Amino acid sequence: MEYTNSQISRVIDEYVHSKRDREILKRRMIDGICYEPLAEEFCLSTVHVKRIVKREQNRIAKYVKES
Repeated sequence: MEYTNSQISRVIDEYVHSKRDREILKRRMIDGICYEPLAEEFCLSTVHVKRIVKREQNRIAKYVKES
């Protein structure tokens, strides 16, 4: 199923509690920014950014499946 950017943004806002993690996830999923530039932007390692994205995507997927 395809979701619009506004739908993705709403789901992220609803289920991701950390402001930083919401911003990272939106920049990755909506803006399509790669991990390395995100790591630089948020002063994190690339590995840390990948972990955040994976964890939060899994969290969102769980809620979307239950809905």
